[in-house]
Amino acid sequence: MLEYGKKILNEQPFSILLGAELIAFEEGHAELSLAICDELTQNFGFVHGGVLSYLADNCITFAAASILDKCVTSEYKINYVRPALGSNLIARATVLSSGKRQATCECKIYVLAEQSDKLVAVALGTISKVD
Repeated sequence: MLEYGKKILNEQPFSILLGAELIAFEEGHAELSLAICDELTQNFGFVHGGVLSYLADNCITFAAASILDKCVTSEYKINYVRPALGSNLIARATVLSSGKRQATCECKIYVLAEQSDKLVAVALGTISKVD
């Protein structure tokens, strides 16, 4: 299933531009990784909120796709917990509930720092099946 997910990610030009990698993809769960570089930061040196938002959106959609197949984001909300400073970002999404046509998913995004992983954002979203 992971290889299939990687193929889908590699068909997304924006994901390629950012350098995102799918590192886990199984029923009800997905994880994306992204190396932090200067081009992804804002003027204070923190990872730009749009990058964190991209990770949350794409990761919850992958998690839902593991159950619904072809799907798109209907809506999501993101809370930024702390500025992201470190070397890598890891987004971990889980399907909380699903039906035939939609799934509710959560995503937690962590920055890998020198001593430990730190939570930087949390998102909750609704993903809808596409016919």
